[in-house]
Amino acid sequence: MIVNTATLDLVYRGWQAKFNDAYIAAPSHFADVAMVVNSTTTEENYAWLGSFPQLREWIGPRQIKNLSAHGFKIVNRVFESAISIPRVRIEDDQIGIFTPALTEIGRVTAQHPDELIFGLLANGLTSTCYDGQSFFDTDHPVFNADGTVGLTSNMQEGAGPAWFLLDTSRGVRPMIWQQRLAPEFVAVTRSEDEGVFLNDEYRYGVRARANALFGLWQLAFASKAALNATNYAAARAAMASVTADGGRKLGITPTHLVVPPELESDALHLLNTEIKDGGGSNPWKGTAKLIITPFL
Repeated sequence: MIVNTATLDLVYRGWQAKFNDAYIAAPSHFADVAMVVNSTTTEENYAWLGSFPQLREWIGPRQIKNLSAHGFKIVNRVFESAISIPRVRIEDDQIGIFTPALTEIGRVTAQHPDELIFGLLANGLTSTCYDGQSFFDTDHPVFNADGTVGLTSNMQEGAGPAWFLLDTSRGVRPMIWQQRLAPEFVAVTRSEDEGVFLNDEYRYGVRARANALFGLWQLAFASKAALNATNYAAARAAMASVTADGGRKLGITPTHLVVPPELESDALHLLNTEIKDGGGSNPWKGTAKLIITPFL
């Protein structure tokens, strides 16, 4: 193959197409559970976290909530993946042997938000959220109707692998995907580029800017107890009982059950079977959408 600008452009477009095809085809679930925020700067301040909008009877002047009460800044991170290809391989028309590598970069790029979102969810038992507590904790502070502070739990103790219930039915979600720049497939192939000149190689890769963060802990529940009907029912009841500041019920209903692969059988049995253990109809069939992810 004669290597010139035209042929390098054809190679780039072919590999970009393979990258895009793999990116589109890769299974991904982050958008099912995370609110996507398009970032426009280095960091974003989520001052509104913790300020649930509620209606009240208008008596006297409006009560204006202070959205700066819970400042929570998240800095965008830069991510990349790249490979180098010797120029002589393209001269010898060996393009096909590198196509799987470019295809794989497309797949892992598409699943990268899942890795960050569900990895963060798994670390929620120890990582803090906007109120200074662990995202999953037994003592989130919430103001009661009389102005006193009560403690609310969004977790079940246990010794098994963790599973999670999430309510994703609202404009605000339990997880946030902050995207500054979508993944971009790029190439370095000009003869005057340093890598080409010094090493006689071309470079292809992807670059993106983003970050994952916790949203509202009230919309999420973690359990390390056995995944069975009893514990599932208790988790749903606990979520339904959560209140906003002032003691008003939030009306939370979980929409998704997120489990690691080792709990796949238990989750399918709980959500899909018609008959419960011991006989009788299964009241929990179809009560949540199931997400099985290896990134927990």
